[in-house]
Parts: sequence; structure tokens; C-alpha cells
Amino acid sequence: MSDHSAELLAPGIPVCDVPPEIVRFLGMTVHPHSLEELNALVARGIVENRRWVIANHNLHSLFLMRRSARVREFYDHADWTAIDGMPIVALARLYGYRLSRDQRVTYADWMIPLMELCAANAWRVFYLGSRPGVAEKGVDHLRRQFKNLQIIEHHGYFDAKSSSAENRAVLGQINDYNPDICLVGMGMPRQELWIQENRDQINARILLPAGAAMDYIAGEVPTPPRWSGRLGLEWAFRLVHEPKRLFGRYMVEPWYIFGLLCVDHAKRAFQFRQERA
Repeated sequence: MSDHSAELLAPGIPVCDVPPEIVRFLGMTVHPHSLEELNALVARGIVENRRWVIANHNLHSLFLMRRSARVREFYDHADWTAIDGMPIVALARLYGYRLSRDQRVTYADWMIPLMELCAANAWRVFYLGSRPGVAEKGVDHLRRQFKNLQIIEHHGYFDAKSSSAENRAVLGQINDYNPDICLVGMGMPRQELWIQENRDQINARILLPAGAAMDYIAGEVPTPPRWSGRLGLEWAFRLVHEPKRLFGRYMVEPWYIFGLLCVDHAKRAFQFRQERA
């Protein structure tokens, strides 16, 4: 682990109290954490009774953020933003930041250790997302794996407009449960926009946009081999299994980011020459 390693405030509860490096480029801000450090951050938020949004960035979210003011607003208001994508690590290195592979954490790797920590510390978890039936299947699997896990769910197929009766009912269910952690797995950017619109009405210590995490747990979506994530090839596995849905994300959007990168480096080179002149 890095210099801001987890310490224990109580048995089984890791807490990290040294701030991570802040990484900024292309209008994006991330706070690199290892998996253990993310667990420590969650624990700190719960122990200190915070109301934190812990977001994550990958190339797709960078693309969405650059093209949507509402998505930018979500990231501007997130309390922490982890790295979920090896291309973000590679881009950060290009800008001179010394990041490691361990500082890229995806929910495919994090979900089970996080639920294990929740079960060990009697933290209450609410999961919102996935198709009807899938959320229940994933939650049942987690309950069988972790006997002490306190978790309930609601599917993500509801009218998510903030003024709708269905949305008010979902918020009521969450707040009646009073979770320590609320996982929102409705896909980008729907989950981020829902969190941004409703975060002030949600009584949860930690809000986590979790993407397809529960779909993996339920077996609805094949989990990419974990070696593919370490090599930055997880996208290829996902593209093969969901080509229609993910073609634009993996075959078109990176070219937009490449264009941003070229423009930004041209500007930086021009500014450098101006300063040297």
C-alpha cells in the first residue's frame, strides 16, 4: 500500500486519514486510491457520519463529462473520485503523475471485498439498480456468501424524475432503511444524474455509483477475466459480449478523447514556447 495506508480505529474497520494525491487533466479530477484505501475511505465516511459521494472516472465518463453540463455538475460535487479504467492511469502518467496499476479499481474487483467489510461491521447496504429480478438475484447471492450482510434492493426500472411518485417512493424506501451505503447501479450517466438530483434527500453515509456491479454478481453479465483488467484489456472482453451496446463507447469515444489530448498538448507546447520566448 502507499504512504496513506489504512489504519484501524476499531477492530475490522480500516480508516485512511491521509489525503491522496489529487490528479487533474483534461478538466477531470481524480483521487487515486487502491482497493484497500477505498475500503478505508468508505469506513472513514461511515465512522465520521459523513454524506459522501464517491464517484469514479473512466474514458466513458470523461467523454460524457466533456459533453454534458449535468454530468460535469455531478463530478464537481462528488466528494471523491476514484479511477475505474487503466486508460485513465495511462493518461495521468502522460501528464507526469506517478500512478500504479493498483490505483485503478473497478467494481468487478471491489464489490466482494466491500460487501465482506460491510458484513464484518454490520453496515447496512441498499442497492438500487439493475432489471427487475436481477437485483434480487444478486442480493440473494451476496446474502448466501456473507451470512451477516444487511442488504436490501430495489430495481432500477422506475420513473426517476425527481418529482415522480415512483421516485419519491424509492427515496422513502431508502430513508426508511437508513443505510450506511447506498449503491446505485443504473449505468452511466443515469446513475450519476439520479444521485446528483437526489443526494440531499438521501439518508446514507456513502453514495456509490456502481454501474454493472450487481449484474456481475447475479451472473447477468459475464465478468471479464481479472488479468484483462490489469492489462487494460477488459474493454475488449466486454465489447465481444455486448457489441451493439458498447461499440460506440469503445470504438468511437476514445477518438474524441484522443482529439482532446492532442489539442491540450498543442496548447501546453505553445504556452511553453511563449514562456521561453
